[in-house]
Amino acid sequence: MKRILLLALAVFLLAAGTALASEKTIVNGIDGGGFPPYAYVDKDGKTVGFDVEAIEWIGKKMGFKVKHQPIEWDAIIPALTAKKIDCIASGMSATAERAKIVNFTIPYYTVTQVLVVKADNKMSLAELLKSGAKIGTQRGTVTNALLKKLAAEPGYKFENVEYDSTDLSMADLPTGRIVGSGMDSTIAKDMLKKPGFKVAGTFDAAPENYAYAVRKDDKELLQTLNKGLEMLMKDPFWKELKKKYDVD
Repeated sequence: MKRILLLALAVFLLAAGTALASEKTIVNGIDGGGFPPYAYVDKDGKTVGFDVEAIEWIGKKMGFKVKHQPIEWDAIIPALTAKKIDCIASGMSATAERAKIVNFTIPYYTVTQVLVVKADNKMSLAELLKSGAKIGTQRGTVTNALLKKLAAEPGYKFENVEYDSTDLSMADLPTGRIVGSGMDSTIAKDMLKKPGFKVAGTFDAAPENYAYAVRKDDKELLQTLNKGLEMLMKDPFWKELKKKYDVD
């Protein structure tokens, strides 16, 4: 009887060890400059945010763990294709240009691009784009690409000042080094929680959808994340998450 119990215990431990060993860990790339409320490192050094909790929830349901890796935003897709990370769940717009390099999951949020200025600025967005003003944007973002395109078109007169993060451009805004900071409407919503700023206007560009990015050859992970996102968006936790991070 004792031998049977020992054998059963050995089989159980072996099975448990095999299960633990087979549990996959995926590395999620997030914006190294911080992208609240979607993905950022808080004052205690913990990675938090809407996308952070969302993909961790998906991982629990789909059988994988998640490690979050901060990376400079303009280098995050190269990091994905170089297999330094496995996916990007960090408020990334699923643009046609990016879709040439990576595959995107189903969309989960829609955004526009806006210009944030000081609250006492009386100029409209159209006026600012023709005033010779310095406007800040984060490198590698949709808004950055949009302003680069506009700056080359006739009728516009402004300087696109590039930053490593939106936070850095917003730090320069009160000092007068720039007169506006271009960004996704989702970031602006978070920035406007601080007094002294407002949105001057929305850029004349089609709305963008947020989605997770994976490598072109990683079909299995794409299917897993799609299934997980579909489950999440039908679960009550989805509404709780949106309310918690104020992304409705």
